[in-house]
Order: sequence, then structure tokens, then C-alpha cells
Amino acid sequence: MIRLADIVEQYGPALRQQGGLLPSQSAALSAFVRCRNEVAPKMLIGCDVCEHKIWLPHSCGNRHCPHCQAFESQRWIDQQLQKLVAGKYFMITFTLPEQFRSLAWQHQREVYELICNLAWQTVSTFAQNDKVLRGRAGAVTVLHTHNRRLDYHPHVHLVMPAAAFDNKQRLWRQKEAKYLFCHKALAKVFRAKILDGLRQAGIALPASYPADWVVDCQAVGAGDKALVYLGRYLYRGVLPEKHILSNENGQVTFRYQNGQTKQWQTRMLDGVSFLKLILKHILPKGFRRARNYGFLHPNCKLVKLVQLIKRIATPPPAPRPTVKCPCCQQPMRILRTRINAVWAHIMQQDKARETAM
Repeated sequence: MIRLADIVEQYGPALRQQGGLLPSQSAALSAFVRCRNEVAPKMLIGCDVCEHKIWLPHSCGNRHCPHCQAFESQRWIDQQLQKLVAGKYFMITFTLPEQFRSLAWQHQREVYELICNLAWQTVSTFAQNDKVLRGRAGAVTVLHTHNRRLDYHPHVHLVMPAAAFDNKQRLWRQKEAKYLFCHKALAKVFRAKILDGLRQAGIALPASYPADWVVDCQAVGAGDKALVYLGRYLYRGVLPEKHILSNENGQVTFRYQNGQTKQWQTRMLDGVSFLKLILKHILPKGFRRARNYGFLHPNCKLVKLVQLIKRIATPPPAPRPTVKCPCCQQPMRILRTRINAVWAHIMQQDKARETAM
């Protein structure tokens, strides 16, 4: 398997020489290279049974690194599965037209906030005005900035149950219809909200843009598979390393699955362009890609009621896995962390001398 860290180490210097990197992108490049290698800070773990000790390199902890955050991704999925409620689920996708992509790139934090919040406001309004639901909805939103080819394509997915709370009458209502809301009506309201939000933020609109926008609304059954799908790209970057096929003669080739034909296709770029493509999807520092709204928000007063109407009993999130001792196979515990790599090497040498004596 070809490691992204090796590609960064090979083409990163040329990319930095070109300049123009954002602080978050530069930090991500540095994190990818040092993740779990010989220069990374070390941690000392020990076994209480046989007193065996091991030095392990720290992971970089960057949420875009393909080596890190596997546990965080699974924990997020487990937490969302805990919140599944009775009823049919839908995935609603709100997409910005192509004419707004350069604007979104220039004002990432502002535009990403607008996409997430206004998409929720749109479906929330529809749920309140719906003849069946007439109440407060709930949704999980995940922002994506890429399509399957990894081109810049900001959009937001909402996974929401066809259900709502009526706060006044204290009723829980479910909708069993084939369609949740009219996608054309959703697109019109979302378009108006985005245009108004951009104006209020002082962001100039494109010279021209389409009158009709695209919103996709699909039924996703019980919702669990949709949440697992979204969780895959939440913490571990936009391209799994298993999809990087080759790095030869200055060219990097990766594969992706065509969304329409479901066939695997390949794309080849020079090394620097490939890194630019990956860095295009580094989010601004502190920006939350995934959010919970409505009665699915952790601070919602209706959380206890939601727990009473859960669809199924799901197991609690699994604890973080532990390292087993190579000698006795017992769980090891962390003794020290964040030890400078140089000092860790010196301490290892001293320990080796003591053992030899």
C-alpha cells in the first residue's frame, strides 16, 4: 500500500516552494509526514504483570490524516446509532451550484457555516409546516467538500427521521409517505436563504447563477447504513490509502467509484497537483464537519423522550482498544506520553546498556 506520508515527503517541498498554502493546509502536511514515524513524539507503555515496556510513536491526531482517528470515526458512528428512533429515515443533500464554488473557497468558514445552518433551517421549517409532522424535527448533518473524483464540490448531507415532536401537545408524529418533502420546494427555499445569508455576510454574489438549484431527497431505510457511510469520511481524510494505486515517474494514480455506473475508474495527476487536490478539502481550524440539530442535539431538552422511542436497543460505544503485551498478552497501560523522540532514543539506549550489564 502506498502511504500518503511518503507522497507528501516526496512532493511536499515543491508544493511549499510554490507558496499559497493556508495555515491549516501547511499544518496538515507537517502532520501527515511525522505521523507515527521515527521523529514523532513517543509514549512509554508497560505491562503490570511481567513489567515489559515498549516505546510507541504517537499519531499526529490530525482529523484529515488517513492513519489516525479510526477510533474516533467508529465512536461517532456508534454515538449516532444510539440516537436512532422509530420511523423511516431520509438523506437530503443540499448542493451549491458550480458558480458559487470559487466564492465558497475564498470564504470557506462563512460559506460552510451558511450551508450547514441554512440547510437545517430549511428542513426544520418544512417539518413545522408539514400537515403530518407539524413539529420539531431532528437531523444529523455532515459537510462534504468533494465529489468522488475529489474535485471541489461543497455540499451537505442531512440524515433525518420522518418524525417530529409537537411541543405544545406533547405528541410524537411519524410520516409514512414515500417522499418526505418536495425536493423542488426545498431547493427554492434553500436558494433564497443562501442568497440572503451571503448578502448579510457582505459577500458579493456571482455575476450569474442558475434559477433552479438541486436538492436530492432519498429514503435510506432505518438510517443506520447512511450514518455508517457518512462516518467513513468524517475523520480520516477524503481518500483512503488503499485507493492510491501508484506513484511513478512523478505521477500519482488513484481510483474512485463512479456514482452512476458504480464502476471503478482511475485518475492520474502529477505529485504536486495530487497534493493540491487533497489539501483543497482541509477544513478551517475548529470547524465542525458533523453536527446534530433539533431533538437530536445533545443539549436538547427532549433527549430523554427520544431515548424512550428509540427504534432498537443498541450497544454502547466500544472503549478505546488497548495494546497487548507481546510477552504475556495482558493489556498494557500508558506510563508516559509526549516524550521527545531524541530523549526517547537516549532512554532506550540507556535501558539497553543496563540490560546488557
